[in-house]
Amino acid sequence: MAELVRFFMTDVDERAFFRQLARHRLTLYPVRIPAGWKAPAVDESALSRLPEDAAYLAAEQLAPILVDRLKRGPDKGSLRVDEVRSPVIYYERSRINGEGELLSGKLWAELDITPQTGRRDAAPDRFRQLFREIQEWLHKTFRRGAPREFWVGPEAARRHRDGLVLRDSEHGGGIVRPFR
Repeated sequence: MAELVRFFMTDVDERAFFRQLARHRLTLYPVRIPAGWKAPAVDESALSRLPEDAAYLAAEQLAPILVDRLKRGPDKGSLRVDEVRSPVIYYERSRINGEGELLSGKLWAELDITPQTGRRDAAPDRFRQLFREIQEWLHKTFRRGAPREFWVGPEAARRHRDGLVLRDSEHGGGIVRPFR
């Protein structure tokens, strides 16, 4: 089963998060990789190259990133990261919707062997440890939300106090409040 962390981050929270990620020497890949993509290091300067919706944070120092070509659909022929067999963390950004509400984002990584994904080997222990360190930093720095599966960044919590609505990005998602 995949590890999932759901959160709310404003631009300020995201900048602090990327400063924290810089020490892990990760690289950035978009969900659909354009031809000639050179993966930048994940740090504060990578925010300018970060796609609007989602990206992969890759631990290339632990294992190679496996990429394959899409065979069907509107993106046929483009490249994508094999998120199950590669040491990557899927990062979906928090974003503002049309009503001015902050939608939740998430971090997702496949760490275990599961019959559904066809993964034959568990993720390397160092990758599992890396994901746990990122998760612990979020839990230490962010506030727990209500419902409890959400984490709210410090700036998002301040802006919530000033009237920003935090909404779960899932279909029909409800309103989330910072705990405390």
